[in-house]
Amino acid sequence: MITLTFSAAFITFFSVIGPPKVLLAFASLAQNHSRAQLRTIALISSGVAVLVGVVTGFTAPWLLELFHISTAALALAGGIIFFLYAVGLVLGVHIGGVAGGDDAPDLTSGVRELLMPYVVSPLALTAVLIEAAERDAWSWRSTVVGAYVAVIAVDLVCVLVLGVVLERTHHTLIELLARLIGLLLAAVGVDLFLDGLFDLGITSLGHRG
Repeated sequence: MITLTFSAAFITFFSVIGPPKVLLAFASLAQNHSRAQLRTIALISSGVAVLVGVVTGFTAPWLLELFHISTAALALAGGIIFFLYAVGLVLGVHIGGVAGGDDAPDLTSGVRELLMPYVVSPLALTAVLIEAAERDAWSWRSTVVGAYVAVIAVDLVCVLVLGVVLERTHHTLIELLARLIGLLLAAVGVDLFLDGLFDLGITSLGHRG
């Protein structure tokens, strides 16, 4: 997962935490929360996601050094996390507590459901760490953070604009979309894992994406 430009970093984050994944979570929330609550949940979740992403992106080298984590190990772990999460989506197992609508319609449960599995998640933070650690320069980390924030902004616009539509979305359609996204994320996970193998010198299997 090598990216050297803003557009490439944006595409990477879009595939991991872009509108398809966030809209999936938001559609589930829309079944149980009022329109006013949905707007508040979207704004709070986006704000927290930006804060966590900015801090993680700018401190990535020090975080990896603090925990003695190599970029190869991070790529391998991230690939496994992506793949397992994707398999859960394909099989209909909602890892992280994202279910089809049994939560009480309050702001706390709504923010938690939108944040943890989809935005401030192992997938998102792994992607930020991997991207930010590729080049040891403040300018590059600023580019990564900018791309991340841009995707969160796109997510926010999408959920606010499409909120009315999501309220009327049938749960079966939501499940079908979850399985499609799961297939795409499985491919991302495999690609990350192969990148980790490449960084470890296993060139017969690893590659650069």
